[in-house]
Amino acid sequence: MGLSGCLSRPALKQQTFAFGLPDFAATNSAAGGQVLALRKLRIAAPFDNRPLVYRTGDFSYVNDPYAAFLELPEEELIAPVRAGLCRQGDFSTVIGTGSALKPDTLLEINVSELYGDFRQPENPKAVLTMQFLFFDATNGLPIKLLFQKEYSRSIPIEKPNAPVLLKGWNQALTEILTDVTSDYRQVKQAE
Repeated sequence: MGLSGCLSRPALKQQTFAFGLPDFAATNSAAGGQVLALRKLRIAAPFDNRPLVYRTGDFSYVNDPYAAFLELPEEELIAPVRAGLCRQGDFSTVIGTGSALKPDTLLEINVSELYGDFRQPENPKAVLTMQFLFFDATNGLPIKLLFQKEYSRSIPIEKPNAPVLLKGWNQALTEILTDVTSDYRQVKQAE
């Protein structure tokens, strides 16, 4: 009898997820053809693997064996970051480092937090913290640091599950990219 109860449960199915493209109107003011190269995008351990990570205590995290990114999160973030900076930034195009175009500006991004904060199941949050470093470039080589800042969002979500968590991360990414482009524009105007 005990065996039939265990065997009758539906099998858990693994779900895969990807970041969405930021949803905002284009405010790109790039008239001079500035080219930005996304030189590096790094994600800190333990958030750099495909399984989604949930924070369950002050010092404890768990990987979800049934919810994962389609690719490594670092690869998942590249397309939405490029799209967001191109649409809202002051750049005519945002490229990777392998492009034949020579960038005027280089960007490095370090993600130090990317998890679902489920320490309080009745008050879950999507947490995303990113550091942006912009460098002035000549012939694709960094010359000087133009701007550096860390941005963090803790977005309240409806319930502690993977699909809702991805919605929260997408909202956090959109808010961060909006702030980054605004701050970068102010720094450039002050030069």
